[in-house]
Amino acid sequence: MSIACENNSITDLKIMGDKLASVSEFNGFAVPNRTLSDSFSMDSFVTTLTRLTSLRVLSLVSLGIWGPVPDKIHRLSSLELLDMSSNFMFGSIPPQLSRLVKLRSLTLDSNFFNDTVPDWFDSLSNLTILSLKNNRLKGQFPSSICRLTTLTAIALSHNRLSGLATVLLSKNSLSVLQITELLSLMGIACLLLPNIRRYRSRGTLEHHTLPKVVQDNSPGGISSELLANARLISQAAKLGTQGAPVCRLFSLEELAEATSNFDQSTFLGEGSIGKLYKGKLENGTYVAIRSLTLFRKYSIRNLKHRLDLLSKLRHPHLVGLVGHCIDGSGQEESTANRVFLVYEYIPNGNFRTHLSESFTENALKWSDRLAVVIGVAKAVHFLHTGVIPASFSNRLKTNNILLDEHRIAKLSDYGMSIITEEIEKLEAKGDEPKSWHMTKLEDDVYNFGFILLESLVGPIVSGKGEGFLLKEMASFGSQDGRRRIVDPIVLTTSSQESLSIVISITNKCISPESSIRPSFEDVLWNLQYAAQLQATADADQKSDAASQS
Repeated sequence: MSIACENNSITDLKIMGDKLASVSEFNGFAVPNRTLSDSFSMDSFVTTLTRLTSLRVLSLVSLGIWGPVPDKIHRLSSLELLDMSSNFMFGSIPPQLSRLVKLRSLTLDSNFFNDTVPDWFDSLSNLTILSLKNNRLKGQFPSSICRLTTLTAIALSHNRLSGLATVLLSKNSLSVLQITELLSLMGIACLLLPNIRRYRSRGTLEHHTLPKVVQDNSPGGISSELLANARLISQAAKLGTQGAPVCRLFSLEELAEATSNFDQSTFLGEGSIGKLYKGKLENGTYVAIRSLTLFRKYSIRNLKHRLDLLSKLRHPHLVGLVGHCIDGSGQEESTANRVFLVYEYIPNGNFRTHLSESFTENALKWSDRLAVVIGVAKAVHFLHTGVIPASFSNRLKTNNILLDEHRIAKLSDYGMSIITEEIEKLEAKGDEPKSWHMTKLEDDVYNFGFILLESLVGPIVSGKGEGFLLKEMASFGSQDGRRRIVDPIVLTTSSQESLSIVISITNKCISPESSIRPSFEDVLWNLQYAAQLQATADADQKSDAASQS
């Protein structure tokens, strides 16, 4: 459980239980050992929640909550994020939810909603994420969703819906087709591709097709044919319209003004991929601006293709790309080797800072660290499997994980291989693209293992080499060894079961033998299981303390 307060009011409430909604049949009544008891009243429960009038984030996952959702939930008028997945809620999605106009993310996955999808989602003018997968929703999917211009991610798989193809073809703001969550749409994409090509050959859609991929060298080591197909899939949502660009094109003058001509006072740091500055746009929005110098010059057209691909990587746990600027003459055929990437500014520091000795008063306890690494694991899994083409080699390290004001993890510096020349260097050595992809996939797992290790041992990682840390891993096998190497904050806030699971998966991730390393699906499953065990242990401890007082 996680609670955040502001001005003596609760603003965030997150509770994760262990009552997964994994029953084949549910008839609307309490299920022993699965749901809350017969005496539970959904109406009374929501009435109690509505007393938290300042609540902005509400996450109640796998708690065994059952019953139809009452209309009075609209009284939580400050809600920006609502997640009630993996429960036993049924009936219709209440129409009064449409009054939660501040809502940005709505997740009702893995419940038993069995009515039609409501047609009022377009009234949620700030909604960016809508996830209704694994329910029993039926009928026609409403076309009114097309009027919701803010929506960037939608998940609807494992329902009984029709009309999804029509919505996809007319919805132009979905920046990424999330294949892992919308498996049922892959068939649609496969059907669309030959039809798009057929129509293009007749000249019917010649104004709506993408320009031919320019091969300076294909980004990320992916063939131009695959890139073209990937773009056709994403472009299927834009047929019949030109559609607005996914991210904004900035001028160099705008970025210079935002950073006082890149003044030292705006300088945030420098890494292997360029300098980072904090900027303030004309509308008052703060952004992070990365100046990236490429190894060689690319044509402006080629860079635009690469940046377009990067801009389509959208996920709740990725730092959002706001726009870009190419430092060149602006002519399509001219060349440039400097790019500015403009990202949303995340104000709460990086994960490593929250693990360090100098940050002791705000150092994250074990359950919070688990929430961070689970968020990052979801983001990396999405980068590997949720987009075409996949993004590997995502520079995974704790200082590239940023925390927002709600301590939600967001991965930065992802997808850089799309606009750098790592693949070209390997191809020069004669390495095959296939082997490169597998190497990079394993690299992400390996590097994520060191993020897990740093989550466990904290500041000990700082300044130590990988060889030293791998040797120290042997200490995890005994209780004395754990007490010596594991961060004291972790030891005092974790259960043995939860800690053991994470130690085990960490050992596998950083194994010198690549064949032993797990997939990201396995990593994510183990981390979520560890979080559930920890939540149960925390609840038991709180119950024991209450009974003794």
